[in-house]
Amino acid sequence: MRILPVILIFLFLLACKPSYAQTTTLPQISVQGNKFVTSDGKTIVFRGLDTSDPDKVDRDKHWNKEYFQAMKSWGANVVRFPVHPNAWRKHGPENYLKLLDQGVQWATELGMYVIIDWHSIGNLRSELYQRGNYETTKKETFEFWRTMAQYYKGNTTVAMFELFNEPTVMGGAAGTCTWPQWKEIVEEMIVIIRANGSKAVPLVAGFNWAYDLTPVAQDLIMAEGIAYVSHPYPQKREKPWEPKWTADWGFVAKKYPVILTEIGFCGPDDKGAHVPVISDESYGDAITKYADENGISYTVWVFDPQWSPMLISDWQFTPTRQGRYFKSALQKYSQKESTLRSKK
Repeated sequence: MRILPVILIFLFLLACKPSYAQTTTLPQISVQGNKFVTSDGKTIVFRGLDTSDPDKVDRDKHWNKEYFQAMKSWGANVVRFPVHPNAWRKHGPENYLKLLDQGVQWATELGMYVIIDWHSIGNLRSELYQRGNYETTKKETFEFWRTMAQYYKGNTTVAMFELFNEPTVMGGAAGTCTWPQWKEIVEEMIVIIRANGSKAVPLVAGFNWAYDLTPVAQDLIMAEGIAYVSHPYPQKREKPWEPKWTADWGFVAKKYPVILTEIGFCGPDDKGAHVPVISDESYGDAITKYADENGISYTVWVFDPQWSPMLISDWQFTPTRQGRYFKSALQKYSQKESTLRSKK
């Protein structure tokens, strides 16, 4: 008579098991010196694409495998999911995790890694933000990462957790936050992630909308196995960019992995043009060459026909101006890797 309750409990646990569990086939990513490496000891440089919020793509009825196949066909080996706090709350964890599970599964099937990004812009210390959709609290942020760590522990496709998209005090409009204060918050997130069983690599951004990593030279984040982030959009600095990039964030790549989780450009007359991203193909040439020469990974913003700077102009995945540039750039990497594999 006791067998039935045991069977029911087993069936309940089976039903609650995350759907990704059957498709975790990619090698685990970790940090070794200033490189990302796979569990079989190979160095990997990530080059990929940013989706728009999975909630937004789903509302547009394009959160499907075709969307991921298009990104893979462009040559991406990683995709970044920006999770906005307001979208997370709107769905609730259970329903939003279903969206993430779908994306993680499609990415796995196509051999692409995933970055999950807590997509807020502002000052987490003061809890003042650039816009309403970025509103969050320290508690909600910590809870988000506890949930992600518990839920995706053991999933090797979910390679990186971007702790906070773009920290900024907005010139004082969002209050104050020193690097030691920010560092304390970041280190708390990392402790929570590790204590809840996740091996995903935490990604840490600096101030000035995730551009500036100069404090790292004197005051490292006190945690092992992490990487640093910059968003070096063209208008952050005037040409020549390269010496300034080295001084502002590139120097970090000498000792630690760096990933540029947002790059991109558009012309002044292009749809969605706004000051930080107005440039031309010279920016694409400069940033991809700089990244290649320094072993720096990157993802391009954004694989969506409405959010800017957009990489596609419609849901047939027709490339925009910057889309044409980065599609060609990414495909060259994947073609080179395919050629090397075929020679072995």
